[in-house]
Amino acid sequence: MSSVRTPDPYPGWLSEEDLYEARQRLPLVYVEAVPVRVDPLGCVTEVGLLLQASDEGAMVRTLVSGRVLYRETIRAALLRHLEKDLGPMALPQLPVCPAPFTVAEYFPSPSQTGLTDERQHAVALAYVIPVTGECEPRQDALDLSWLTPQEVLSPGVLAEFAGGRGDLVRQALAHAGWGR
Repeated sequence: MSSVRTPDPYPGWLSEEDLYEARQRLPLVYVEAVPVRVDPLGCVTEVGLLLQASDEGAMVRTLVSGRVLYRETIRAALLRHLEKDLGPMALPQLPVCPAPFTVAEYFPSPSQTGLTDERQHAVALAYVIPVTGECEPRQDALDLSWLTPQEVLSPGVLAEFAGGRGDLVRQALAHAGWGR
């Protein structure tokens, strides 16, 4: 099985083969972050969306996302993936309390959650994370676009997300006070 994903920066946790076997038997824990820019009152003014090529070669919108490693805290996983995907100068403002706005459940085939990941069953803790620094796409991402919440909530942009993540973005913006 070949992979076009970014190599794990912490080799030794699981080899590609072991990870494949684990994905076939266990739900894996992930964090997902919707990066946002906020005004002085804390209102979302822009949403950062990553653009990447899917395994099939299609261009799709996605979020900052990745596995929580063994013995890693949720906060550390969030920071690691934000830095990995947005660059070291993104300056994310992690929440004081690591309570997610939702818990997203991904399944390898369509299910009642509406979220799919053909590789695995995954449980993702999802966060809205303000960033204040300079961001540049890294790793798998080809581009990072900053869109207004109105633009993000348009049917055309929401349709660019794979695996049901458009609904997750809609939930994130509702949690932040948009689209209610």
